[in-house]
Amino acid sequence: MKLTIGFSPCPNDTFIFDALIHHKIDTEGLEFEVFYDDVETLNQKAFRGELDITKLSYHAFAYAADKYILLDAGSALGFGVGPMLISKTPFSVSELEQNSSLKIGIPGKYTTANFLLGLAFPEATNKQELVFSDIENAVLDGRVDLGLIIHENRFTYQDKGLHKVIDLGDYWEKRTGCAIPLGGIVANRNLPEDVQHKINRVLKRSVEFAFANPKSGLEYIRSHAQEMSEEVMYKHIDLYVNKFSVDLGLEGKKAVKLLFDTALEKGIIPSINEDLFLNPPVEA
Repeated sequence: MKLTIGFSPCPNDTFIFDALIHHKIDTEGLEFEVFYDDVETLNQKAFRGELDITKLSYHAFAYAADKYILLDAGSALGFGVGPMLISKTPFSVSELEQNSSLKIGIPGKYTTANFLLGLAFPEATNKQELVFSDIENAVLDGRVDLGLIIHENRFTYQDKGLHKVIDLGDYWEKRTGCAIPLGGIVANRNLPEDVQHKINRVLKRSVEFAFANPKSGLEYIRSHAQEMSEEVMYKHIDLYVNKFSVDLGLEGKKAVKLLFDTALEKGIIPSINEDLFLNPPVEA
């Protein structure tokens, strides 16, 4: 059975999917046609239900939960992993709160990063959507006043002379005490439930293989990384791939539910399908 699958070219995604797409593990007869896209493109594809399996932002999942079910494996949650707001010159949070007209470069309307920005600074509505990898340069060039960075840019902004205004992941953690849910892997609800479970098993196996053999996919990861050193690639992986990537578990599901409950309360997302998580497999 051949399935379409979409994920980003970022090291955390290529790290966890390497064994799956290169058949380094038992894929239980599944074959995969891979589409590499930035997170906002993946979000938009999810809204249209284009792919059988896809990575997407948790914020975007609120708008695609009628089409997709969240898998237990593959998620990016964690502490100290959130998006960061940066500036060209030192800039305080109070300055942002006092000036809602500042233009902020964001990596997409439906990213979890933008959700957290809206939660922390609801008056900051002057936003420009950019590909995440262009945000640092947009701040440096003066095209935007502030930039909302994700992924590997957490490790590069200081080298470019940019300054942190606020770590929005830290903001969430202090507010809730929970890990921040950034992105998840979902399966199309049109697939039979036994296939959804098969995908989940294979994906979990792929993540476990990656942890046991961290350098196995090095060339594959490097081939998709954006001018990144090996050290930065693995810092990126260490930040976003953890126990929640193997299995959300009760702690991860609690964090996801809290994210959606908070977003509903604040009117950031519409009502959402209550059946978000993959049902436990039926015992034979």
